[in-house]
Amino acid sequence: MSDQSQSLIHHQHIDESQATTPEVVSPPYPWIRHYQEGVPAHLLIPDRPLTWLLDSAARRFPNRPAFIYYGTQISYAQFSHLANRFAIALQRLGIQKGDRVAIALPNIPQFGIAFYGALRAGAVVVPTNPLYTEREMQHQLTDSGAKVLVLLDMYYPVVRTIRSQTHLKHVIVTSVTDFFPVLQRTLYPLTQLHAKKLEPVLTTREINADPSLSTMQSLLKSGTRGGVELFHLPVPQDTNDLAVLQYTGGTTGLSKGAMLTHRNLLANAMQTFYWMPHARPGQEIALCIAPFFHAYGLTVGMNLSILGGAAMVLLPRFQGKEALAAIHHYQPTLFPGIPTLYVAILREAAHHPEYLGSIKYCISGASPLPSKVQQDFEGVTHGKLVEGYGLSEASPVTHCNPLSDENRPGSIGLPLPNIEAKVLNRETGEEQPVGELGELVVKGPNIMLGYWEREQETQAIFQDGWMRTGDIARVDEDGYFYIVERVKDMIIASGFNVYPREVEDVLFHHPAVQDIAVVGVPDAYRGETVAAFVVLKPEYTAGEEIKQELITYCKQNMAAYKVPKVLHFLPKLPRSTVGKVLRRELRIQNI
Repeated sequence: MSDQSQSLIHHQHIDESQATTPEVVSPPYPWIRHYQEGVPAHLLIPDRPLTWLLDSAARRFPNRPAFIYYGTQISYAQFSHLANRFAIALQRLGIQKGDRVAIALPNIPQFGIAFYGALRAGAVVVPTNPLYTEREMQHQLTDSGAKVLVLLDMYYPVVRTIRSQTHLKHVIVTSVTDFFPVLQRTLYPLTQLHAKKLEPVLTTREINADPSLSTMQSLLKSGTRGGVELFHLPVPQDTNDLAVLQYTGGTTGLSKGAMLTHRNLLANAMQTFYWMPHARPGQEIALCIAPFFHAYGLTVGMNLSILGGAAMVLLPRFQGKEALAAIHHYQPTLFPGIPTLYVAILREAAHHPEYLGSIKYCISGASPLPSKVQQDFEGVTHGKLVEGYGLSEASPVTHCNPLSDENRPGSIGLPLPNIEAKVLNRETGEEQPVGELGELVVKGPNIMLGYWEREQETQAIFQDGWMRTGDIARVDEDGYFYIVERVKDMIIASGFNVYPREVEDVLFHHPAVQDIAVVGVPDAYRGETVAAFVVLKPEYTAGEEIKQELITYCKQNMAAYKVPKVLHFLPKLPRSTVGKVLRRELRIQNI
């Protein structure tokens, strides 16, 4: 099939009978010349709420699996019906338009059902990490004013102690086994799938005694009467209505809610889907390990898949052998992930590289993609693994390398359709010349409204209509952008700027290094000095000999002031649930 024909299919996927809002076509930026053939230079975003994605998928691909979950398949028609039942349940609980519904679930079918059900009920979704501590959970629930929380029953004890300090009116519990096949549900207590059991557990007696406690299964059953599907009263929704409060750590202080509208999220799902001009609507299979409660997994995992009618293979947490078995069995073609996932999969598939042959498109996010990881993964899969870039405030993707030979290792790629980007001088606010460092700023239909109830911080992040990313970047003459480092992670050693990524990229090419993170630590003479935290491959032993070898390697490949003066060996790096290195913890370990 020609690129032109494939592009035509892509555009036909959006129902042109729906009302669309014409947009001003952006001026001819240099990066558009380097778009992969078939990628549109500009998109018309339908004037529809995000729920339109599921409505369309259920109409176009009713029998296509939406979720594949440990042998259970839920079609798009079933997904839509279940979301409808959940919307009815929320309305019966008193949820009205604009109320916040928090969802603290891993990648299980209930996440999608609760997410789209809440939106259909007119609510605003607050995706929350199910592994949060009491303090973290309480902050997000209180700050958002959530009235309902959906979470796994095994984690209810975390909420039990903080409920009185939140605005919660109802708590809905569910289990990872609710959509298991019967046999696996029976055997589940003997498996190692579930996380460490929390005590005391939530009991049936406690649920029955508390009218504010419900199970999701019982609520879903309440959406039918006599076997007949009930339909909730439509809640008028505007494309500019608030859809999600996506909490992000930002640069300082407690996490704050990025206000993402229906339009923001719909636009970003389209921007990323159309970045893959050869993707086949209704035929792709996506491996969804990146958590849906994070903006990256939400858009590039769930919403993109729904837009394209892709089957989502759900894994609630990453385990190497289980992930490899899922790849081998289900043959996914799309695999959005993070660098550590690709490294782990490669290591797991060392003796069976043929298992990875189905994978065609991978967009890596959350942290920089080392060029060696990209080369190794593409060499095994013969598919494309490219680095993208984004932030929660942008729904989240703003840039990506083309899924073609035009991709440039070390670059975050090109701005997606409808996104404008430039590099500004941080002191003067003027645009920097090609190749000069400055702060990356962006604008587009995917950019948030602002931070929830934080006017001062909202004003600080926006400048003349552009959103400041806080990242130091440069752009080349072809419009490819390069992130040098986040401002807060930059190391100033003896007056010289050292960017951790540059040091990490060098060390990653040493054959002994499996994982690496570089941070700045206090130094009496230099102010700050460079500290490297290294995870060695299993066949290497930590010690003075390998330490000196790594330092010598650095001296041969970078200026003296960039060479680590401190080097620690760790069994693994501390990372967040979405794969970002917790640099603050590394700095503490060095003290």
